[in-house]
Amino acid sequence: MELFYFCITMNYTVYILWSEIHKKHYTGFTSNLTERLRSHNEYGKDWTARYRPWKLIFTKQFKEKPEALSYEKWLKSGVGRKFIQALQH
Repeated sequence: MELFYFCITMNYTVYILWSEIHKKHYTGFTSNLTERLRSHNEYGKDWTARYRPWKLIFTKQFKEKPEALSYEKWLKSGVGRKFIQALQH
């Protein structure tokens, strides 16, 4: 009997959302971008629900979760916020 091993590669996406109406951005990461965007725009009840609708303005893919978290942290730093502001214009 042969055993087959499947390596499931999970990709992580760091994303930036923009609320044109409220002039706010949101930075996050997820392993399922489609479902996460639905959550922000349709059925979520967290902070982002107050500032709907959200438009996706940036994504970056990572293979490893620690890399995605590190990049998300960078985006929330002073230099990262300047990068985000440049996207909004």
